[in-house]
Amino acid sequence: MLNLTEHPANATSYIDFSVIIKVCVVFPFFFIFLSCIVVMLNIFASHRQFLDSSRYILFASMLINDTVQLLVSVLLFFLVMCQVKFALVYCFPLLFISTATFQNTPLILATMSLERYVTIIYPLQCPPAWHSDRIWIIILSLWILSCVCGITVCSIEQHNSTVNIFLTPVVCRSAVVNSSPIQTFFKTVVNILCFAAVAVIILFTYVRILLETRKLRQDRTSVSKAMNTVLLHGFQLLLCMLAFTIPITESLIVFYTNWLLKDIAFFNFFCFVLIPRFLSPLIYGFRDQSFRSYIEVIFLCCSNRVKPGDSSLMQNN
Repeated sequence: MLNLTEHPANATSYIDFSVIIKVCVVFPFFFIFLSCIVVMLNIFASHRQFLDSSRYILFASMLINDTVQLLVSVLLFFLVMCQVKFALVYCFPLLFISTATFQNTPLILATMSLERYVTIIYPLQCPPAWHSDRIWIIILSLWILSCVCGITVCSIEQHNSTVNIFLTPVVCRSAVVNSSPIQTFFKTVVNILCFAAVAVIILFTYVRILLETRKLRQDRTSVSKAMNTVLLHGFQLLLCMLAFTIPITESLIVFYTNWLLKDIAFFNFFCFVLIPRFLSPLIYGFRDQSFRSYIEVIFLCCSNRVKPGDSSLMQNN
């Protein structure tokens, strides 16, 4: 009896200690990510050269999309981990935003690859839709397409008539809202088709740009950079697709270890959701020479290592 009475207390202390560790691991990464995103968006909004480029406008939209996706994902994860319950009607918007932003990321990557393709193949006769003053129409279309998928999932949901969505408290997670097999099947098919189509577009643009290098005798440097950019988009797509490996890793961890379900969920969230979303925009931003030069100036000025005259000279360069 003594062991039985002591076990709940030990379990409670372990859960509290586990939650503290997870918070201390996730929040530093998240705040570093937000700080870098704020710096990049500030650079984008402060310099006209980025506002006049379709490429950088698409990159800024990717930054905003991934930031919103991470904000909602981190919030949902800690609500589930702490077993916070609230009305189902408040759960729908959070899951909808998470689903829409998740599906919007590969669409943006495909659009960025097509933008590089159009710039290289049609340098003098760029279609009007890809101009900086009209690229917002394409971005808005991507958001609408992503939201339509989420709305379709909610519309085919089989609601339980005994559940009051305004009063019944639930733990907000996808399994609670998307409980029917039809929804699961529909989401799986949409995700597979979306990522497969994006992979085909990225492969197509890379091959066409590769073939174009054999025709061009001049400006091979820009073509080579465009090829590397498309390859980077393919790598970013692979990072996004890591989320689909979560069921496999869960099965392997359960089979080979004795981890708790919460610990397995945290491992998958941190490795296959948080880290890929954290790395994808940062790799692209720091790889770009123009962005990197401004970022270096900002961090050097903050650390008081560069004189005002030197920083202005670097900005002019």
